[in-house]
Amino acid sequence: MSNTIPHELQAGAAFSKQSAIFDEIYADNTIVHYKRKRVRGHFLNQLKPNSNILELNSGTGEDAIYFAQQGHPVHATDIAEGMQQKLIEKASPFINKLQISTELCSFTQLDELKRRGPYDAIFSNFGGLNCTDELDKVIASFDSLLKAGGVATMVIIPKFCLWESLLIFKGKFKTATRRWFAGKGRTAHIEGQYFTCWYYNPSYLTKRLKKDYDLVGLEGLCTFVPPSYIEGFAEKHPGSFRVLASLEQRFKSSFPFKYWGDYFIISFRKK
Repeated sequence: MSNTIPHELQAGAAFSKQSAIFDEIYADNTIVHYKRKRVRGHFLNQLKPNSNILELNSGTGEDAIYFAQQGHPVHATDIAEGMQQKLIEKASPFINKLQISTELCSFTQLDELKRRGPYDAIFSNFGGLNCTDELDKVIASFDSLLKAGGVATMVIIPKFCLWESLLIFKGKFKTATRRWFAGKGRTAHIEGQYFTCWYYNPSYLTKRLKKDYDLVGLEGLCTFVPPSYIEGFAEKHPGSFRVLASLEQRFKSSFPFKYWGDYFIISFRKK
């Protein structure tokens, strides 16, 4: 068993415990909706009609359902049993119509995936892949699962976030510096459930994929717009939120802002 599996199981257990209320936590968060819209727009721009998608760390199925509604069949995988069960409950109409299928599987053990495709696209949202210290092994497994010309889109938490670093001026030193010295991982939590995560810069992926893949998209996410954990910003300051969202739209793919977000969205196309 891979050394990283206990970390994934730890994260899976944490998310499973929150699966019943996970959607409620973020249902009214304007910035979470903004993030989803940005990620989905980026990914859809890479897809051909009726693309067959393999989703990693699919959670409660928010994205799987959305992409199925756009006409793309989705095989939704996750290691968190609670999340998969919630997804099955929510997505039952799409599962019955064979637009969504599910499988309990670790993304570090994709060689054991029962439905091997090959797929037109691989998708992973909101830092799920940060729950392993062996991301190199995960992306190496894409080759046997992805068709030639297929796309892999990932949303990853980088080692530096502009907004987060600025919190040092508010005296929030622990939050501001938590990514700076996290080579051996950093403890994260969701609603009191703890797990370990690692941070990766775009160069980590491009160096390992450049031989067989072309980089076709890189955007910073929540570089100007504040991270969603700064609660209530968009609701309390709607004018400022609109200005910051406009700036982010303008500079999302520009240096250095594409590297400074709370996340980055990155896409590779298989040669």
